[in-house]
Amino acid sequence: MYEHKKEKLAPKKVYRQRIRINAFIAFIVLLISLLLGIAGYKSTVPEFDIYDSLLNASMILSGMGPVIDVNIHLSNTAKIFASFYALFSGITFLSIFSILLAPIIHRFFHKMHLENDDD
Repeated sequence: MYEHKKEKLAPKKVYRQRIRINAFIAFIVLLISLLLGIAGYKSTVPEFDIYDSLLNASMILSGMGPVIDVNIHLSNTAKIFASFYALFSGITFLSIFSILLAPIIHRFFHKMHLENDDD
């Protein structure tokens, strides 16, 4: 996908296309992760409607933590799901930023390597 360190720097048009592709991939990963969270909350916490499930899945996926309603008692299954979804979300959060930053970091280091070869 990326040029080898001995090749010339990719044109800006190619660079922008890589950023668009990676942003699209990151969006798909985010969407799938959010849908998994919504489905998990909806199936493990009967009191949650689709909006409560969306809210909790979004908050955990963003790293903010769940929205706790003291009137709802979570079953052990719901607690286990929430625990695994939180761990999954942490990895997903880092993965999304890695996907987004990959073309930028690659171009930076490739450009730096080319400048060193000129010396």
